[in-house]
Amino acid sequence: MKYRINDDFALSRPPEGPVASYIVSFAEWLVGQGYGLVSTRNQVVMAAGFSGWLRQNKIDLGGISGEHPRRYLQGRGQACRPQRGDNAALRHLLDFLRSVGAIPEDVEEYQPSPVEIHLQAYESYLRDARALDRQTIVNYRPVIRDFLHFRFSDGAVSLAELRAVDVTNFVQKRTSRLNIRRAKIMTTALRSFLSFARYHGDITSDLAAAVPIVANWNLSSIPRAISRDDVTRLLASIDRRTPIGCRDYAMILMLARLGLRSSEVSTLELDDIDWVAGQIRVRGNSGQRNELPLPADVGEAIADYLRKGRPRNACRRVFLRDKAPIRGFDGASGLACVIRRCLERAGIDAPTKGAHQFRHGLATE
Repeated sequence: MKYRINDDFALSRPPEGPVASYIVSFAEWLVGQGYGLVSTRNQVVMAAGFSGWLRQNKIDLGGISGEHPRRYLQGRGQACRPQRGDNAALRHLLDFLRSVGAIPEDVEEYQPSPVEIHLQAYESYLRDARALDRQTIVNYRPVIRDFLHFRFSDGAVSLAELRAVDVTNFVQKRTSRLNIRRAKIMTTALRSFLSFARYHGDITSDLAAAVPIVANWNLSSIPRAISRDDVTRLLASIDRRTPIGCRDYAMILMLARLGLRSSEVSTLELDDIDWVAGQIRVRGNSGQRNELPLPADVGEAIADYLRKGRPRNACRRVFLRDKAPIRGFDGASGLACVIRRCLERAGIDAPTKGAHQFRHGLATE
């Protein structure tokens, strides 16, 4: 049931929490302050989400502090892409609540720490200049926060003071407790941030070159490409008479025939398929869309899933989860679970349990 804010827009459901009764008044206040429709709607949605978070954490109006917006935004950033106006929206909400006497005047406004200020600038760069997807930003964020705290603690952050020894010390101390995959994510994120700092003019030397390379000798002799025979066995083992089987077969066939990354399969949308031209558009790591030919067998598998297996849902993703909430896969881990389950059911001892082995297999052929 929709909750109407004014004649121009409504929320998808009634707001909950201690701020709920002030949401309509907040919208009117924003309009009176001169904000346009889009900005007002975005700020109202943010206020409703913050109110729900307060309710979940059992915080009433009298208990709101300047720390709560920061904690809410940190948690929210794990689920959806941060926007440039998020901080301002919550600051405006607190200003409004003070103006109507809902919270005390002495509630301290949230002031981002020096680390958070640099982190927000870096995230904006990844999102706007590099067009990286949300999951990549989510993976990089904690690494850079940890690095800045490691070097500057909670004091002022002066990137110009960074030296190569700061970078190597951080990597040496952190990699000892990480597995190979997490260590590589850490070093990749660190190189990305240091390149950004140089691009932004905060540092002049190429500190990204000082980030050590994480060795992976323990896997160097193991072939990582799944064989053609194993791919054939795997696809034949999937029961295509079930909705889940139709979906799993189509996804794995796309990996095997087109050499796509797991993210390119899981984020494929209905509008990305051009059935007339026999093409699909996939989103690469940089956010760019590339057009690829759609082989007949892959197209038939996708069409079979759309006709027989895909739940009725407003989500535009082609492949949907089979468990509630019904929506697209959250990331590469969802598709990896599907592959692992199918490999185990088929009794195939594959080089790895993830999606990249299909890409290696196609390249090997």
